[in-house]
Amino acid sequence: MKTLDVITIGRSSVDLYGAQVGGRLEDMASFQKYIGGSPTNMAAGTARLGLKSALITRVGNEHMGRFIREELVREGVDVRGVKTDPERLTALVLLGIRDDKQFPLIFYRENCADMGLSEDDIDESFIAEARSVVATGTHLSNPRTEAAVLKALTLARKHGARTALDIDYRPNLWGLAGHGDGESRFIESAKVTTKLQAVLHFFDLIVGTEEEFHIAGGTTDTMAALRAVRAVSGATLVCKRGPMGAAAFTGDIPATLDDGQAGPGFPIEVFNVLGAGDGFMSGLIRGWLDDEPWPTALKYANACGAFAVSRHGCTPAYPSWEELQFFLGRGVINPALRKDAALEQVHWSTNRRKQWSEIRAFAYDHRIQMEDMPGATPDRISAFKELCLDATLRVSQGRDGYGLLCDSRLGRSALYRAAGQGLWIGRPVEWPTSRPLTLEPEIGADFGGLSEWPLEHVVKVLCFCHPDDAPEMQAAQEDTVQRLFQACRRNRLEMLLEVIPSKVGPVADDTTAKLISRFYDIGIYPDWWKLEPMQTAKAWELTCAAIQARDPHVQGIVVLGLGQSEAELAASFQLAARHPLVKGFAVGRTIHGDVGADWMAGRIDDKTAVATMAENYRRMCNYWDEARQGRGESK
Repeated sequence: MKTLDVITIGRSSVDLYGAQVGGRLEDMASFQKYIGGSPTNMAAGTARLGLKSALITRVGNEHMGRFIREELVREGVDVRGVKTDPERLTALVLLGIRDDKQFPLIFYRENCADMGLSEDDIDESFIAEARSVVATGTHLSNPRTEAAVLKALTLARKHGARTALDIDYRPNLWGLAGHGDGESRFIESAKVTTKLQAVLHFFDLIVGTEEEFHIAGGTTDTMAALRAVRAVSGATLVCKRGPMGAAAFTGDIPATLDDGQAGPGFPIEVFNVLGAGDGFMSGLIRGWLDDEPWPTALKYANACGAFAVSRHGCTPAYPSWEELQFFLGRGVINPALRKDAALEQVHWSTNRRKQWSEIRAFAYDHRIQMEDMPGATPDRISAFKELCLDATLRVSQGRDGYGLLCDSRLGRSALYRAAGQGLWIGRPVEWPTSRPLTLEPEIGADFGGLSEWPLEHVVKVLCFCHPDDAPEMQAAQEDTVQRLFQACRRNRLEMLLEVIPSKVGPVADDTTAKLISRFYDIGIYPDWWKLEPMQTAKAWELTCAAIQARDPHVQGIVVLGLGQSEAELAASFQLAARHPLVKGFAVGRTIHGDVGADWMAGRIDDKTAVATMAENYRRMCNYWDEARQGRGESK
């Protein structure tokens, strides 16, 4: 049985994309870091489209190599074929968007890890699992990597897998252009043509631009080049034509490209062509493996290419299957796809770094409450929050579904230490008790402080609001939340919106639902909602319905504690856990309140504080687990 849909093989790099658009690469002030390299992009792109994808490559034994491996896992790519090279560094590429026609790039690939790929890295049992193997041209440029690719292709044919080639011609990577000519797409070379012609018979599908078929066919006459390729290969040939889409040829090559099979194109604004071919190939592979007619497969490919040329970065631009279906069903509304709010919301919410099925969060982001404790000082509070983290780690033990809320003003050490440990991390930005809402000074008046945040941190903001707020209060608070939401998206950070209407005025069953609907009405789509423990089943039903109707891809709801007793929270969990949208809790003072007061006053030591909080936290987790199990049994 085939457990994988596609294995790609070849280049893998870290792309450092210039964050400023319209300037020279020389003048870039900052960069965004993404995974890159055609096979790596395609592995992630096809995984986003719902295929079971894998990659064969090498990465370095350093931070960038680990980044690639971890990002691939997040994308759902099988990384058993990603080998760690102990001697070579991971490849880097620097890229920029100069204008709509110039996209400068520099390859840092001198003896890089992926060029160390060898026949020994190709495992027959792994290849046998795949329905298809996809290679790219660069790894045919070196005898060692060529041998690895040909072994993979031979084994693919032995085990009945389909094979495909993305010609992916980069003269620079064949040693035909200088370091400063990474943008060059075509230089004639009889040597490269001979090399390609010798392997084209291995493939069932060959894909390239007109220039790439020129190098494969040995002539700059496109139709003649296609005929030259056809003379040595029976593969389906797909010629990419930029804004005119693509043409597929399954048999004899006709007189013109217009005579090939085609799929609909999409009238969009070109923003960034880098990585567009890999997006195109991802969509094409999905249609090809689904045995769709070529016009349908090309429609998928053209749409995925359209997404790529409309956004910043390569892999980050590619759509999920849900996003692709949304786009194909609705069509182009704004030719600048990255400015289409509805499309961008689907893109963001269906391609998150991680989907959490459950959250059990220990909240110690409290500031005023701890500052008011006798004996508390900033240093003492910071030390206590590290003890809270110790308790969190003692309970979580590296398991998924655990997390914390911690601030950076009084809990910076704990917040830093929590990074990279697999925990869900929420970090507050609101100034405590402020109404109208104001933010911590570190965020900055322009919210620029968020640019310094790790991507794993969730921006948590508490807004004390009520449907009956005066218009002036409502406008002031909504303006802050709107600008914060935009800043979160700009910095690729998830946002948690906490609302507590009971601290403002009387609440009814529909109070929270009304607040939630209002935020959606003004274009705010939090990834998470943090809600007070509502006391009636009707209130939860109305609240969950309001969220589900507006954002079916929301991460979910966590229940806050409000300092309630364990018995009260356990009862509220029973109500909340009936709804799949409620993913768990974020509770603080019920776990740490009394312990913190005793520790600040010197009545207990560190060991006792950690042990007591860990036991309190563990009981809270048990209350949630019992409530969740009850929900499962009722289904």
